[in-house]
Amino acid sequence: MSATLYVVGTPIGNLEDITMRQLRLLGEVDFLAAEDTRVTRKLLSHYDIHTPIVSYHEHSGLTVAQSIADRILAGESCGVVTDAGMPCISDPGEPLVQLCHKLGVPMEVVPGPSAAIAAYFVGSYDIDGNARYNGTNISIGADQ
Repeated sequence: MSATLYVVGTPIGNLEDITMRQLRLLGEVDFLAAEDTRVTRKLLSHYDIHTPIVSYHEHSGLTVAQSIADRILAGESCGVVTDAGMPCISDPGEPLVQLCHKLGVPMEVVPGPSAAIAAYFVGSYDIDGNARYNGTNISIGADQ
């Protein structure tokens, strides 16, 4: 596996909401940078994956992000994961991604479940692009 930072989505709520690609990468990278190692270990154990995990959370700071980037620049591959969903959305993955971008570290996004898309289909929107607010239909279109 090449020296790359993989931004890997993780299941939101149900451990079976994961793709084959996500599972493959979780098992193939040299190490994972995880928001909460306990949550990530539960996911990995469920699929009998034994990839080493380093802790990377909101209090880790730039020093930890730099050490992760240095490992990638030295040839290792890393998957950054959050507790649920896509890293960099309301979690500490963003500073790591920004640092890696600045340093020229190759990155690849491995999308996973999307809470926003799931909410769209069970929430206040019709598939045809109309929204409802308090039971009132609101058209969303170019002519509005």
